[in-house]
Amino acid sequence: MTFRLRPLLPVLPTLLAAIAALLVLRHLWDYYTAAPWTRDGHVRADIVQVAPDVSGLVTRVLARDNQYVERGEVLFEIDRDRYALALQQAQATLATQRAALAQARREAARNRELDGVVAAEVAEQGRARVEQGQAALAQAEAAVRLARLNLQRTSVRSPVAGYLNDRLPRLGDYVSTGRPVLSMVDAGSFHVEGYFEETRLHRIHVGSTVDVHIMGEPRHLRGHVQSIAAGIEDRDRSAGSNLLPNVNPTFNWVRLAQRVPVRIVLEDVPADVRLVSGRTATVAVRETSADGGAARSAGPRS
Repeated sequence: MTFRLRPLLPVLPTLLAAIAALLVLRHLWDYYTAAPWTRDGHVRADIVQVAPDVSGLVTRVLARDNQYVERGEVLFEIDRDRYALALQQAQATLATQRAALAQARREAARNRELDGVVAAEVAEQGRARVEQGQAALAQAEAAVRLARLNLQRTSVRSPVAGYLNDRLPRLGDYVSTGRPVLSMVDAGSFHVEGYFEETRLHRIHVGSTVDVHIMGEPRHLRGHVQSIAAGIEDRDRSAGSNLLPNVNPTFNWVRLAQRVPVRIVLEDVPADVRLVSGRTATVAVRETSADGGAARSAGPRS
């Protein structure tokens, strides 16, 4: 038997090297084409625009650029004088309507006491004035509530807990109703979006554990897949003037894989890790073996 294998000994190292090379090539092919990891990831957060509910001059600014604020904290105040006068005017109108309604009710009561002496038409007019007075009183009460609400809204408060941007309104600026004057990052909405090639999606599942390395941070973060995007833009198709699809012809021999956003929720972020919306991240989804073995990360170790 040894004599028969002796002719193969000179080529055995070559065969072993070829097999090893094939295994390495297969691993590299799987790593770079199908393994569920990507360097195309970014930290994201919800950006909330803050717009005043009333118009006026900014008379006081209580926050600073890039400051962290809690929900409900006053950011700046708008001139209150005009809205305070409007509230006083509405309250005066309310008092007038109450007096008018009281007079109408007294007249209606007197007409009922003089039933048979006062004409039916006069009694009907008295009841109508009472109903009109009640409606006018309700309208005046609503005007008072609206004026009081406008006065309260001169203090512009933070809608969420988060970080302000660096463009706060300045003292003396005029702000308008419904027009955003600043934006802020919702501190409770930080997450990571990884843009995976479509050839890797079959190995990514909702709930899978994810390793995240944010560029510049010394430690890795842990998270899990929350969702996978259900649609992306088709650049080869557009709508024509008659609302029919217009598909552009493609002459490329090589078709590049599209990238699909995958939303990842971070877990237990250390206090010394600075999350900034837009930072670059490397994302690697941990795969679980078919026999229920331990999960392994598909991404690079760095």
